[in-house]
Amino acid sequence: MTIVLGANGHVGSAVAQSLLRQGQEVLVVLHKQDQVDDWKQLGARSAVADVKDSSALNHIFKHGDNAFLLNPPSPPNLDAVVEETTSVDAILKALQGSGLKKIVAQSTYGAQPGKNLGDLGVLYHFERGLMQQTIPTTIVRGAYYMSNWDMSLKTANREGIVHSFYPVDFALPMVAPEDLSAFAARFLLEAEDHTGLYFVEGPQQYSALDVAAAFSDALGKEVKAVETPREKWKDTLISQGFSSASADSFIRMTQATLDSKETPADVLRGKISLLDYINGLVSR
Repeated sequence: MTIVLGANGHVGSAVAQSLLRQGQEVLVVLHKQDQVDDWKQLGARSAVADVKDSSALNHIFKHGDNAFLLNPPSPPNLDAVVEETTSVDAILKALQGSGLKKIVAQSTYGAQPGKNLGDLGVLYHFERGLMQQTIPTTIVRGAYYMSNWDMSLKTANREGIVHSFYPVDFALPMVAPEDLSAFAARFLLEAEDHTGLYFVEGPQQYSALDVAAAFSDALGKEVKAVETPREKWKDTLISQGFSSASADSFIRMTQATLDSKETPADVLRGKISLLDYINGLVSR
């Protein structure tokens, strides 16, 4: 049986559904009881637990042969780095004595050591912790999620604008969660000794200009990309519900990506283009 963390999110949900379609036994770890019935209808078993409860996670892990791990994002109104580091440490502790035979873990392009670098620092810490334990582990570094643009649908539709902290022509490797999940599910079904570090992205790199063009196509109206000036980043994030600490770490993460985005030479490419993803988002 495969244990899947983060099954209420884009990637974890898609991993679990991919495995179920292939006839695999799946146990999803949820943080809300009201999600259990939906997963039961899909054929999955469920367990409800706080990801910070290492004892409860350890008990759940003991029911599985392998596991898909990711670190769920913290609500931005808290100190995200502190909260997410606590979650990582709890997950790592829960692996001790779990009996799992293989792990596939989700990380991110640009993961690197550093203080208050948002996901880049937290997930680097996660990677290092996984490499120091004894269960065979595959790490999947995913490019910038196309789903990060989901929140732009409202402004694209109402105002004809897509806002970006990056320069509008700054191209990034991006990936659809479905493509990322398909690779993760494949790695879970491979032999225990087949491990490694893999980079996954979509067919090509995209900029905010490409995002605006995709929304224009999907909505049938003109949509423009507008860069948010650096001096307005923190105020913008605070207005969106970020705490001061979360805003600061998000800004450091964004600046780190601008200064040195990760563009590995050897990558696995998904099939879903940005235009396909945005069209699917709008149609849903």
